[in-house]
Amino acid sequence: MTDEKKSGLIYKINSPSDLRKLKIDQLPEVCSELRKYIVDELSVNPGHLASSLGAIEITVACHYVFNTPEDRLVWDVGHQAYGHKILTGRRDKFSENRKLGGLRPFPSPLESDYDTFTCGHASNSISAALGMAVAAKLEHKHRHVVAVIGDGAMSGGLAYEGLNNVSSHPNDLLIILNDNDMSIDHAVGGMEKYLLNLDTNETYNRLRFKASRWLHDKGMLSDERRKGIIRLNNALKSAISHQQNIFEGMNIRYFGPFDGNNVTELVRILRQIKDMKGPKLLHLHTVKGKGYKPAEQSATIWHAPGKFDPKTGERIIDNNCNCPPKFQTVFGETLLELAKKNPKIVGVTPAMPTGSSMCIMMKEMPERTFDVGIAEGHAVTFSAGMAKDGLMPFCNIYSSFAQRAYDNIIHDAAILNLPMVLCLDRAGLVGEDGATHHGMFDMAALRPIPNLTISSPMDEHELRRLMYTAQLPGKGTFVIRYPRGRGVLTDWRCPLEEIKVGTGRRLTHVTIPAGAKVSEPSIIKKVAVITIGPIGNDVEDVLRDIANDKELKVKQGAVIQHYDLRFLKPLDENILKEVGESADAVITVEDGVREGGMGSAVLEWMDDHGYKPDVIRLGLPDKFVEQGTVGQLRELCGIDKDSIRQVIVDTINAKIKMQNSKL
Repeated sequence: MTDEKKSGLIYKINSPSDLRKLKIDQLPEVCSELRKYIVDELSVNPGHLASSLGAIEITVACHYVFNTPEDRLVWDVGHQAYGHKILTGRRDKFSENRKLGGLRPFPSPLESDYDTFTCGHASNSISAALGMAVAAKLEHKHRHVVAVIGDGAMSGGLAYEGLNNVSSHPNDLLIILNDNDMSIDHAVGGMEKYLLNLDTNETYNRLRFKASRWLHDKGMLSDERRKGIIRLNNALKSAISHQQNIFEGMNIRYFGPFDGNNVTELVRILRQIKDMKGPKLLHLHTVKGKGYKPAEQSATIWHAPGKFDPKTGERIIDNNCNCPPKFQTVFGETLLELAKKNPKIVGVTPAMPTGSSMCIMMKEMPERTFDVGIAEGHAVTFSAGMAKDGLMPFCNIYSSFAQRAYDNIIHDAAILNLPMVLCLDRAGLVGEDGATHHGMFDMAALRPIPNLTISSPMDEHELRRLMYTAQLPGKGTFVIRYPRGRGVLTDWRCPLEEIKVGTGRRLTHVTIPAGAKVSEPSIIKKVAVITIGPIGNDVEDVLRDIANDKELKVKQGAVIQHYDLRFLKPLDENILKEVGESADAVITVEDGVREGGMGSAVLEWMDDHGYKPDVIRLGLPDKFVEQGTVGQLRELCGIDKDSIRQVIVDTINAKIKMQNSKL
């Protein structure tokens, strides 16, 4: 970056204390420079664009008014926090955002003291910030605590649980509601409609500010008196306006709505209310993608647009690629195909119709598709209710987000074994979104739950067939997990045929060295490689490579057999019996956590049935995996092709060496 480009105000800001040295009339220029910096950087290093552009003024005003990091600024979903990162000492490292070893994709206390809490998923800011505000009270610290939450995140149940408790404990929490009528797709639900219609007179608010400050300055505003005044104020206001404000109904002081993209006005408002006692909510209207016309016009597309030309707004997409489709696209097209044949099929998604491709069915059958907002638990229980009364819901949730619906899966679906399909998109490593988004835990978490059928397709044909199977009568609660990104088949359409539940497939059979004659059958060692899901394609590539490698350092013959397990639950016991009776060693490979996953299920089955082959389990480690490309992360976790190949070869050689020592 040239010195000319580094001459702006943001290059003088290495921490919020530098920002606070500026004059208030310089803040609009800071906002403008931040927007340009983010657009320029994300055009070559993709990330979440539109949300951060819309929240720039909120970011600047909060760091200008509050003494961060001593004052706590708690973000809800880090999509909107790129400006925050740049102002808090990470400007020069921002080009490494979301990259291996670089800045984390979302704010994290492990990275910076300015990042007060983990915020990869939505709706947790109010609860976390309330905890911090109560802690400040109990420890007699004069600390301001601010939660910034979007209107989309307000559809999550945890946000309401936090709100419900805000007035129950002594605290001075400030909640900033960033209302842009969007989450990723357009926000939905009663709260969003309520926020659009909510209106409060600015003159009234100004008078109330002054009255409250006067009472505070006179020492006349004890906690009990303050609550009484708020209740009286709310009652009078409701009587006059014939409308009850939901926040003031919870005894939370409400201010707004105001223009959230006017930074000088925001500073004025924040200064007025920052020292008011008791919980407060500041309602701000913002524009998602503010300041960059393409993002303003198409906020959903520009939520995470990939690489683009910052001058023209043209997205860089290779439309000429004869590539396999994304798994999500195959899901969306197949769901519509099935729904046309089965009138009982309905689609449910928590705020991800575009990301899951349920928008394909939504476009043709809007009356049979339901976006329930960022409410994963509700999505499952809502689906269960429809299933109980005769419908066949396909509930699509990203794997890591489904963790929030764990109780609902058990209590509301599995206990009754209701006929519904839980489609877990983004299963396995997802790449640059990092630790909060990897779909690592679903197999290990769901495996102990009775009544569930748990499956994972190796390719697009298998996905289509599993979806067809899942909606047939008598299949109960059926889980299908599949990864982010493209599959392996360009010709992905295939007949929709039933797969017998609990059956896997015997795939590649390789003899090493290829075609070699072995004098004594007793020294032929058999290794079984068992996989589940798309990582089986990598194993197939490895075995083809091994079969064609004339220089392979295996001294004597060995046989490798690859099995695609297909179902984690129920297991294919015929395959496992075959493996147990014939294999000297078993290597399991999965893109979920190693502890408790598919490999553990195989190991448990072998032990329960008296088989004693050596079992080597490859999977994700017992730690949170940070960001990087999927290829980089697989290498770090030891489940890339080279690592799998080395484990197979080392296992064979170890077995042959052991056999020879006994001869």
